[in-house]
Amino acid sequence: MTTFSLDGWLSRAAQLRASDAHFHTGYPPLFRLNGTMTPMEQEALSDEALRPSLLGILSDGESAAFRASKDVDFTYELEGVGRFRGSLFTGHLGINGSFRVLPPKASTLAALSLPPALERFTEYHHGLVLITGPAGSGKSTTLAALVDMVNQKYAGRHILTMEDPIEINHENKRCVVNQRQIPLHSASYARAIRAALREDPDVIVIGEMRDAETIGLALTAAETGHLVMASMHTTDAVKSISRIVDSFPPEKQSQIRTMLSESLQGVFSQLLLPTADGRARVVAYELLFVNQAVANMIRDQRTFQIPQVMQTGRAQGMITLGQSVGDLVRAGKVSRDKARRFVDEAYLI
Repeated sequence: MTTFSLDGWLSRAAQLRASDAHFHTGYPPLFRLNGTMTPMEQEALSDEALRPSLLGILSDGESAAFRASKDVDFTYELEGVGRFRGSLFTGHLGINGSFRVLPPKASTLAALSLPPALERFTEYHHGLVLITGPAGSGKSTTLAALVDMVNQKYAGRHILTMEDPIEINHENKRCVVNQRQIPLHSASYARAIRAALREDPDVIVIGEMRDAETIGLALTAAETGHLVMASMHTTDAVKSISRIVDSFPPEKQSQIRTMLSESLQGVFSQLLLPTADGRARVVAYELLFVNQAVANMIRDQRTFQIPQVMQTGRAQGMITLGQSVGDLVRAGKVSRDKARRFVDEAYLI
């Protein structure tokens, strides 16, 4: 390939409704279509063809960050097409770029095929709610839908988001929404949360809880009268709780379990599965609401019992991932063979 048009390829990705577009040195352009990486042509891209086009879209600050660390995350807007979350990095063959196709605006729970019970997360005035799942499962889209719901339902609240990078722009509706990009507007999530405690927010949105310092500050914010919405790269409720506790040294874990038992309001975990016909993906999910029984389990190191609470709590909107996948199989939306990769066979009967 002698020439490479980044804008042309991103336009094509948006038209084909790809979730991601990949441009890697030594490989042809790849689109992730319905969860599968699909080559779009045979000829491999060269570093010489890619580098000018990829580096040419960076701001001065982003260029400096890339030169310093050999990778950078950013957003890129293509007029008339849409916005993309970009990630440039250097590999053994040369420069590489991955671009997530971003929705033009926040969606609704119904449009995302998410359970109506999830709306309860927007009704809390304080505490911590978690949106979790593997990379590419739609966590950011779900989090944006919840932020937009608060923005529309409740007047006079201050919503403060911290994201890396900002994916969906929120306009002020009934609330004041301030969005901060890490590290453009604050050096780190931890520093942004510390500052947030002096900025009078009602709702704090954390794009990703990555480390003990960020997690500890999020728990403190949740305990001090703020509603904290955050995402994590974990696959279910129990693993999310364990990840939080295990982020701290053993001598602090008892205190963290107590803080978590008092502040955690709920966990929503999601996963995108290929449909039975292979033409799309459908969301499977797990939803936990923390009641007194669950709080006691967290505090007393009995989190292994939490799935039992979810299995028997469907009338309250709770559901396990196994139950959700089983429902999809019985409805004919997901094949039994594909479902077996994610849950135990007992849920598929």
